Amino acid sequence: MKWAEVRQHFPERCVLVEALKSEIRGKERIIEEMSVIDDFSNGNAAWKVYKKLHAEDQNRELYIFHTNNEEIKVIEQPYIGVRRRV
Repeated sequence: MKWAEVRQHFPERCVLVEALKSEIRGKERIIEEMSVIDDFSNGNAAWKVYKKLHAEDQNRELYIFHTNNEEIKVIEQPYIGVRRRV
């Protein structure tokens, strides 16, 4: 589905989606095709499902968006974290 279709099918909802076709342009990830995994009345419920699915398979490209947004924007940021020596 395209984002416009998702917005039409799930008005005023949080949606957990998986990117099926995406690309990076500059620092922005453009999601061209997505699949809706589920819709929720609030972000907290969506976040719980996201964490569960992400723990099962970290290679899936999952996102939570609210359909009130006319456009979606995902900015890629490099991971800056603490490295631990063992």
